Amino acid sequence: MAFFKKKTVDDVIKEQTKELKGTQRQITRDRSALEKQEKQLEMEIKKMARTGNKEACTILAKQLIQLRKQKNRTYAVSSKVTSMSTQTKLMHSQMKMAGAMATTTKTMQAVNKKMDPQKTLQTMQNFQKENMKMEMTEEMMNDTLDDLFDESGDEEESEGIVSQVLDEIGIEISGKMVSAPSASRNLPSASTSKSAGISDEEIERQLKALGVD
Repeated sequence: MAFFKKKTVDDVIKEQTKELKGTQRQITRDRSALEKQEKQLEMEIKKMARTGNKEACTILAKQLIQLRKQKNRTYAVSSKVTSMSTQTKLMHSQMKMAGAMATTTKTMQAVNKKMDPQKTLQTMQNFQKENMKMEMTEEMMNDTLDDLFDESGDEEESEGIVSQVLDEIGIEISGKMVSAPSASRNLPSASTSKSAGISDEEIERQLKALGVD
């Protein structure tokens, strides 16, 4: 079953990449061998030059030239293989991008088929309308509750506080009046009607003496 299975684009690209890498390694090995032969030829040429064998030096020199040309060809082939590998990777990337765009397009088409723009707009308008109604109703209820409870409660509470303060002031003044010396002892004796009552001026003087304004 694996043998008859149809290859995908990813499978083909992986195989091509693998082959290109193998080719690149083989070229590198061939270049190394050529460089080794180049060094040997250079040594042979120097050896023949020392012995004065000019004819052998010429033959070896021609071989050295051909070998160096072949080595340069390996660099050219290697650069082409690298370029092919790069192009393969770029094509693979572009195909993936095209596939992603195709999938996105299909999804958008399906969503657009399911979505009715007019219905969606109407739904949003209805939501906005009902939301405004709810806010207005809530505001009216809050105002009504404030009118019923908050104001009456505040008025009763304020009246209670004022009454309490007045009671405390009255108790304090009464206590100080009781502890104050009697005014009849300091006044000269007079008629019965005058000793029985205290004038307003006398009350104010005693309050100032007690420190009560």
